[in-house]
Amino acid sequence: MNEIHVRLPDGKTLALPKGASVLAVAEKIGPGLAKAALAGKVNGKLTDLRVALDADVEVSIVTARDPEGAEVLRHSAEHVMADAVKRLFPQVQIDVGRTDHSEKFQYDFLIERPFGPEDLVAIEAEMEKIVKAKQPFVREIVTREAAKKLFSERGEMLKVSRIDDIPTDAEISIFRQGDFIDLCRGPHVQRTDQIGAFRLIDVSGSYWRGDERNPMLQRIYGTAFADKKELVAYLERIEEAKKRDHRRLGPALDLFHLDPISPGSPFFHAKGMIVYNQLVAYMRELYVRYGYDEVMAPLIFNTDLFKTSGHYENFKDDMFLFPSHETEMGLKPMNCPGHAMMFGMRKRSYRELPLRLAEFSRLHRNERAGALQGLTRVRSFAQDDAHIFCRPDQVESELTQFFQMLREVYTTLCLDNVSVAVSTRGERFIGAPERWDIAEKRLVEACRAAGYEPAIKKGEAAFYAPKVEVDVTDVLGRVWTLGTVQLDMAMPERFGLKYITDEGSEGTPEMLHRAILGSLERFFAIYLEHTEGDFPLWLAPVQIVVLPITDRHHAYAQKVEQTLRAAGLRAQVDLRNEKLGYKIREAELHKTPIMAVVGDQEEANGTIAPRRRHDSSESSATSLEALVAELQREVADRRSLNRSRGGTQDLSS
Repeated sequence: MNEIHVRLPDGKTLALPKGASVLAVAEKIGPGLAKAALAGKVNGKLTDLRVALDADVEVSIVTARDPEGAEVLRHSAEHVMADAVKRLFPQVQIDVGRTDHSEKFQYDFLIERPFGPEDLVAIEAEMEKIVKAKQPFVREIVTREAAKKLFSERGEMLKVSRIDDIPTDAEISIFRQGDFIDLCRGPHVQRTDQIGAFRLIDVSGSYWRGDERNPMLQRIYGTAFADKKELVAYLERIEEAKKRDHRRLGPALDLFHLDPISPGSPFFHAKGMIVYNQLVAYMRELYVRYGYDEVMAPLIFNTDLFKTSGHYENFKDDMFLFPSHETEMGLKPMNCPGHAMMFGMRKRSYRELPLRLAEFSRLHRNERAGALQGLTRVRSFAQDDAHIFCRPDQVESELTQFFQMLREVYTTLCLDNVSVAVSTRGERFIGAPERWDIAEKRLVEACRAAGYEPAIKKGEAAFYAPKVEVDVTDVLGRVWTLGTVQLDMAMPERFGLKYITDEGSEGTPEMLHRAILGSLERFFAIYLEHTEGDFPLWLAPVQIVVLPITDRHHAYAQKVEQTLRAAGLRAQVDLRNEKLGYKIREAELHKTPIMAVVGDQEEANGTIAPRRRHDSSESSATSLEALVAELQREVADRRSLNRSRGGTQDLSS
């Protein structure tokens, strides 16, 4: 059979010769589409235009108007950047680019000296020449031996090493564009002039293969868009992100700092611990209401525990392991094995289920130095995770409760831009496929019952469990995965967990892994950037600062502070010998939610004149008792203003 049939998104079917390319499909549809085509989607998978089709398939054409089109543009700009660097620095060795092109591109280079700002300017100029040259991207399939020979002859020994990482049964493709050649799966645009607008945005050091024992490479970051308007909008977001960077805000607001004396382990200051502990306290209150038992398992275990759970085999390289007098020990990187041990310590009755175990213990993971990033990627952290052991007939209600709790938390924190996805089993998994099918269906149904239509991430589940991922979009449009719930297909059986059913027989419990904030350190960073440190009153390290106008008002200001503190509010008085305007600016810089200026009138009347940071109206005097009552209600209710949207609230509301 020398003909194949291609089904299009509108339902129409095209007949093409077997072996026709994806681009040929676009040409068959029309010359305008063929000219604009950047890539294709074959049976839902992003595919290079040059790929040959040898069977009946569904095909859609990707252009710059599609989200995937922007990713292809960046991937292609990545190659153009590497080409430009090689032209300007012929002795450079090129390592690898980026796998995720949803926002930017990057390449790592082995070069004798670091790149400077002037180098980025020169590289951009060279990229412009390549783009204007309208060089076509050419895809070739080569053997492993031919690939090694090709890159060895070009002096690209880092690339030769990377060839050994490719599975032996995998197809090896290279892309040529002008004189530049690289290993790559693609997809790429047809010609370099399809890359609309680009900018190199940063350079940093990166150890080869993320190992600090290896040479330091130079990593150049860039981005690309279909046109300059989109690029300018993105660059403005980048500048805003720099202002909100938690690594800058943390020290500036006296919340935390990082020090190379303990890589990947932050130093939380007193103010930072207030925020941290308030988040934990909030979750603990919810645990009582939602029926969780908080526990604490050991931090150090015999590694036999991790061998039973499967983590030793699959997670060993990311664990802190050390010998003891008797055997090998390890710091725990996650809570689930300890909770499985707790469940299995005695026989359980069906009447005890569901059993919901939560823990805030410290966890440790031996992340590579090159992977560490502020609070978002650390070696020492805690999670708000929990593990639910339940009967099979209780899974649905537990998933419903998970979404109820998650929605309550995110509403309180004004995280209202939420989407969900379900990761399904991949090629490597344990357990019966039919059980996976049932578990995945249950997760999808739970998402829909909660009001979310989940995206499906095919083949992206961990080997032991399908997973729901709850994504939150922050004020800068960045997407973060926070909440997760997994229906475990392995651990209850690996630990031999049993309960006595209502019929008197033994049953194996279902096990749900659940987190809402996730890593508290990572959430701290995300929320700090989302709010720019402008926390709602209940989370603010200092809730109200009392500002005496002159020295003669110090005594009354201290009395006000003592009254506020006695009422459980986090108050400070500023007695420094500075002008009032200076003290107000300082309070603003430290994002203090409320300032209370006291002078002759307030002292004479026993009142206070509070002013919100986001309220430009004149503050009116009120009794101290009325203010205390109002603030106590707001803190108790955890009333949150969405600071990122400029919300204000009058104290009298």
